[in-house]
Amino acid sequence: MPQIKHIEIRACRADAADPVLAATLPGGSTPDFLVVTLRTHEGLMGTSFGFGGLNAVATGAVLSTVKPFFLGRDPFDRERNWQEFRKFNRKWNHVPIYAYGPYDNACWDIVGKQAGLPVYKLLGPARDRVPTYASSMFLPDTAAYAAEALSVMQAGFHGYKLHPPGTFTEDLAAYRAVREAVGRDFALMADPVAAYRLDEALRVGRVLEQLNYLWFEEPLWDEDFRGLRTLAQSLDIPIAATETLAGQQYASAHYAAEGAVDIIRTDVSWRGGITAVMRTAHVAEALGLRCELHTCIYHALEIVNLHCALAISNAEFFEVLYPMSDYDFGLKTPLRIEDGYIYPPEGPGLGIDYDWDYIDDHTVEIY
Repeated sequence: MPQIKHIEIRACRADAADPVLAATLPGGSTPDFLVVTLRTHEGLMGTSFGFGGLNAVATGAVLSTVKPFFLGRDPFDRERNWQEFRKFNRKWNHVPIYAYGPYDNACWDIVGKQAGLPVYKLLGPARDRVPTYASSMFLPDTAAYAAEALSVMQAGFHGYKLHPPGTFTEDLAAYRAVREAVGRDFALMADPVAAYRLDEALRVGRVLEQLNYLWFEEPLWDEDFRGLRTLAQSLDIPIAATETLAGQQYASAHYAAEGAVDIIRTDVSWRGGITAVMRTAHVAEALGLRCELHTCIYHALEIVNLHCALAISNAEFFEVLYPMSDYDFGLKTPLRIEDGYIYPPEGPGLGIDYDWDYIDDHTVEIY
């Protein structure tokens, strides 16, 4: 069986914009990113983008601490690798939540190429396309949200999610204006990114119910177990959370079983890669809950997320950040979205057609 003999981590800087300003997510800038490539003795290569954070050089250095664990390992041994990494990491490393995912994704890429099949075929597809919604950045005013939501609907997307300004009064105005702009039946979601106190979240949730929003996402910090459970038990609108929790499916299962969430959130970037996403989705399904995938930001990672979405029967939508032009770099073949549905690539493995010239031109450090 193949063994991983070489690992390369590229730290890439795509935009000279102020990274601290970019982290406020106003849109209009291209974030730092990582590219992790595993090579086997037999010449098979697996690649995945990784989260770059504020500084890809710093996050690349963090990911490099995982390299010694994977060198010499079989990329097919995903369960062995998963279990042994948990022990390895607990004893010394304690890496951030974004560190393991790119390695796992790259292993799946190798496995799919060896099999000559797309990864979603190996996972077992439930469908061949996924309805897609557009997710806003933090826009300057209420009118901007209403105008963008209308443009998203007219472009054929199946829904629109607000990341509102983050203050109670402004957010309520934005929620109302967007509903008025798109009509009663277009799918809307709210994601204030942990902006509220519990009392505020209860009041906002009741307004969202009246406005026919589909779900209320991360109104409190993901770590606020008691607060989220209070919301989930007090409101009719589903509460979505867990995308930033450490502990992958283990933590999500606890939240779900104890009634702290109605919809579990996960993704292949922050939550442990394809292996963890599929485990999380199955836990949610066993408990009768939906598992909606969180955007991976970069389109090269959205394709990895898509392989999972195609094989998850309890996920209704696929999320992409809007405007999409901020995140479509590093690919020769863009995301395929037609009539509001996203379709997978058909090549073996992850099927991603990387633009290596672009990646080379923006690499600032190699580990």
